[in-house]
Amino acid sequence: MIRIVIAEDQRMLLGALSSLLDLEEDMEVVGKARNGEEALALVQEHSPDICIMDIEMPVKSGLDVAEELVDHPCKIIILTTFARAGYFERARNAEVSGYLLKDSPSEELASSIRIIMDGRRIYAPELIDLAYDNKNPLTNREKQVMELIAEGKSTNEIASELYLTNGTVRNYISVILDKLDVGNRIEAISRFKEKGWFK
Repeated sequence: MIRIVIAEDQRMLLGALSSLLDLEEDMEVVGKARNGEEALALVQEHSPDICIMDIEMPVKSGLDVAEELVDHPCKIIILTTFARAGYFERARNAEVSGYLLKDSPSEELASSIRIIMDGRRIYAPELIDLAYDNKNPLTNREKQVMELIAEGKSTNEIASELYLTNGTVRNYISVILDKLDVGNRIEAISRFKEKGWFK
């Protein structure tokens, strides 16, 4: 019997997924979580074979949990609406076994679970193209500046935190806006978020 934990913050979808998988003769849903922290607790409590998780959930995201469970024998499947290159990159780095999209046919989920239990990985085809087309153009230092911009830090605060001059920070911000093809910090944050590049 394949033992499964599902983490999904939309109640109706959580119930539907659970019912769907319980209909399979070789599968049993042993836990249902509505956020990442509950998912982590259920995996530690039940030691399931598979944990299916959404990405954007309260408390901890599915990717946060996947990163924490890298050394756990439970196989992780990300099931999400978001085909974003940054999310996919994080998921691959966390060694998830599957990254599937919610608009896939429902019978694909059960067959994907069986394939993953055989030791293979499954990624939605749309993601493979994205991964090649969508590299983050920022250098490591520019990413650091971008993270601090997203935290709402001023130029002075960024300068003091990274031991740079105000002028250097302004230069970095101007290069970031240019590389992301946006007009201001707010647009930069939203572009970065939309691409799934925040850690």
